[in-house]
Amino acid sequence: MGTDNRNLTSAERLDWLRLYRSENVGPVTFYRLLERFGTAGRALEALPELAKRGGGRKPISVTSKAAAERELAALDKLGGIMLASSEPQYPPAMRSLETAPLITVIGNPHILTRPAVALVGARNASAIGRRMAHTLATELGRAGFLVVSGMARGIDTAAHEGSLGTGTAAVLAGGVDVIYPPENAELYQRICASGCAVSEMPPGTQPQASHFPRRNRLISGMALGVVVVEASPKSGSLITARLALEQGREVFAVPGSPLDPRCQGPNGLIKQGATLIESADDVLQVLGDMLRRPLAEPKTGGFQGSSPSQPDETELAEARRTIIQSLAPAPVTVDEILRQCQLSPAVVSLVLLELELAGRLERHPGNQVSILP
Repeated sequence: MGTDNRNLTSAERLDWLRLYRSENVGPVTFYRLLERFGTAGRALEALPELAKRGGGRKPISVTSKAAAERELAALDKLGGIMLASSEPQYPPAMRSLETAPLITVIGNPHILTRPAVALVGARNASAIGRRMAHTLATELGRAGFLVVSGMARGIDTAAHEGSLGTGTAAVLAGGVDVIYPPENAELYQRICASGCAVSEMPPGTQPQASHFPRRNRLISGMALGVVVVEASPKSGSLITARLALEQGREVFAVPGSPLDPRCQGPNGLIKQGATLIESADDVLQVLGDMLRRPLAEPKTGGFQGSSPSQPDETELAEARRTIIQSLAPAPVTVDEILRQCQLSPAVVSLVLLELELAGRLERHPGNQVSILP
């Protein structure tokens, strides 16, 4: 979410990575801390005290300088780089998100600046579904779009193969160097040669089930729109489509036979208002309008300001009690907390930050939060 559009210095990159990898610091909290303290270095210094004030049961685990240096060295050895949202090569569509993650990239990071479209679908795709994905990817690539997918079997593989000649980005659930599924090893090499592989996990991380929703959020976040070719009703592709809607992206779906379970997902999306497409032209017609109206940049500066004045401890202690009473295990919007508690946004933001760093608060889409038991 940084907007100064400059490369980080080596010292800043180390601090950003340390802060991002520290315990209880998710993407939203990361940017709240940058906004509050101006630099990642100052935020790191403040973490232990903030977590303590939030009622943390044990001291917060702050990523060490040595651990961050090891991660960056491992990435450098692979020929990869880490990109922060403030840097010129960072995907422009994702920079506009409140949760723009730190990403690691192997290959040609400059292609990430191109407008992107995501193409996703079933692993057990039909032959006609794979052909459709390949054709769409080829034509969207020729029209100037970077084609983004998740390198899974089936539709993802066909999408990457169709766009190898024009540029494709594979978003991985594990480390950027961990090839999954293994049979796509040759495809991975070809993607890195002409396009790039992207991940938000440290190098060497093996993909786990919990990583795939984050991978899906990256896929939709990098793109102006998400195309679903084939997908069963409870598939990861539909999770990607839902995330795309939350991020304000366009959702497109290729219709199919009601008799094929793989078509229930896209057909359902069309019923819910997704754009029905039969060719790349249908996608280009919608996204062409979006390219003429670029995504709005967030209204934040370069995170170089000084720390804002701190409310006194008596005021904060009273605010904590009031805010904790208004929280529940069910998510509630931050706006509702502000309305109920009649406290300043700065005080509410600080208390929520303390609670999250203490491991007592969970953030949800739509600026909602809940208290953890």
